[in-house]
Amino acid sequence: MSSSPLSKPITIYIDADACPVKQEIYRVAARHALKGVALKVFVVSNSPIAVPHDEFVERVVVGSGMDEADNWIAERAERGDIVITADVPLASRCVTSGAEVIAPNGRAFTKDSIGMTLATRNLMDSLRSAGAVTGGPKPFAPRDRSSFLSALDQAIVRLTRAGFGQLAG
Repeated sequence: MSSSPLSKPITIYIDADACPVKQEIYRVAARHALKGVALKVFVVSNSPIAVPHDEFVERVVVGSGMDEADNWIAERAERGDIVITADVPLASRCVTSGAEVIAPNGRAFTKDSIGMTLATRNLMDSLRSAGAVTGGPKPFAPRDRSSFLSALDQAIVRLTRAGFGQLAG
């Protein structure tokens, strides 16, 4: 389902149920939209989440089954899109399809990094299943928010330079 850059807006998919940077995404998207970048933001969750009443933001409520939101995003994400998620298996699926993937802390998931990231995640999951105490993720910090804002802005600029988000007409 790959599109040429000039026929496609930049689509941002938010794995929204536990995303701490939704408001930041809306602000960055609005700023770029004011500059004439064609973009669409899909806020994907298992239950209704309040979203801004902007024409470029759409709420998508999927079923409550396991991985429903992940599957909805992964089935649509492609080159020229940005996916915001902390879910490593979802990130892996989206990187494979050519999408840019950013964690809420600003960390980019790339073709070069996703294999090791997925292996580490699976190892930690196995250790937890075996009863090991592994500590869990670090708390979200102000520096993470700043790193995320920078990474999202850079991704939009990079895709715009590649021709995405510049609809002919």
